[in-house]
Amino acid sequence: MRGLVRSLGYTTAAFASAEDFLTSDQLDDTVCAIVDVHMPGMSGLELQVRLAADGRRIPVIVVTAYPSEDTRAFALEAGALGFLSKPCDEQRLIGYIDLALKNSAA
Repeated sequence: MRGLVRSLGYTTAAFASAEDFLTSDQLDDTVCAIVDVHMPGMSGLELQVRLAADGRRIPVIVVTAYPSEDTRAFALEAGALGFLSKPCDEQRLIGYIDLALKNSAA
């Protein structure tokens, strides 16, 4: 995924965990976050909720290898821009990224 985003000309950063992202110097510069439901420590869904609770309006795209309707519904109701099952459809991912960047420019 990181390679795909880079190939589109965007700067990327990857983190070993949600906690690493939250304490990074990249947090304030992030215009879109692609998170996995299953991550070490805090889950991608917990990160999404945490960002919103902290007042951070970072568009979140949620991905998972274990999709369920409950997980999808939770992510979208919590404000996720998109929800994708792995392996991700690259065109849908690109569409969500484009939407996130258009929204951040507005």
